[in-house]
Amino acid sequence: MSHVIGIDLGGSKIALGLVNPKNRILARRRLDTESQRGLDDVLDRIAAAVEALRSDLPRAETVAAVGIGAPGPVDHVSGDLLDLVNLSGISNTPFRRALQERLSLPVILDHDAKVAALGEFHFGAGRGRGSMIYIVVGTGVGAAIIYQGELLYGENNSAGESGHMTVDPNGHRCHCGSRGCLETYTSGPALARHYLAATGEALSGAEVTRRALAGDVAALDVLGSAGRALGIAIASLAMTLNIELFVIGGSVAQAGDLLLEPARQSLKNYSFKAVSARVKVAVSPLAGDAPILGAAWLARTLRRN
Repeated sequence: MSHVIGIDLGGSKIALGLVNPKNRILARRRLDTESQRGLDDVLDRIAAAVEALRSDLPRAETVAAVGIGAPGPVDHVSGDLLDLVNLSGISNTPFRRALQERLSLPVILDHDAKVAALGEFHFGAGRGRGSMIYIVVGTGVGAAIIYQGELLYGENNSAGESGHMTVDPNGHRCHCGSRGCLETYTSGPALARHYLAATGEALSGAEVTRRALAGDVAALDVLGSAGRALGIAIASLAMTLNIELFVIGGSVAQAGDLLLEPARQSLKNYSFKAVSARVKVAVSPLAGDAPILGAAWLARTLRRN
């Protein structure tokens, strides 16, 4: 096995990791995305970071391939980025092919939630399991479904859009046009919005989480509501798919049991007892490394094909 590079392409930052044959991250680079500067500029800076990581290679070793996790929607077959709300400067571009030409290396690209799920499945909470659902809760809410070791894409590549599952038909209006979506309760911006409504104080979602961890009553209530909504979504997925391991990642997952205990209770309330008794809801042990390790795993599959 060779060294590979995993890349987590985000709306505000790009994280890169040099991953050795034992699937350990040897070196890292991080840069601002700044997609408004256009495709060529983003590719130039990624290429420079990849070259810097090559300088961290052990003697006589090389980089065999590069894997990327990118925000959706993406075409995982062609590696094209589609209409990205938060990355307009590189939307609707043949990103994988362009980077492959720039690096002269094999490159593979997939949706960021699916890539992070692969990292968790192979190297984190999912090790040794046959199936798993990974839910990422951050600026938005997404998910990836792994069933019997394989990612599920659905007929049009949209399997896993759990952020837009309805958890309250009379709930808040969502930017997708629906009402009561999970994302309107559980995402970082939702935490901030609900805290503002309760207290009149404008905070970021991350600060709401920090205050909850410090015992702030209003923040605890907001996290409790978010957890209960998450539990309703988990109950629906568990009842439909009969998958028993749910791993929660993303920035909001840093709230730990303040988010997950209400979710576990809500799961019991909205699913058969025989189902909820077998479901495990866990925080990602890999946190920010899941996307890099998942992208590296993808790069290794590319080398085997």
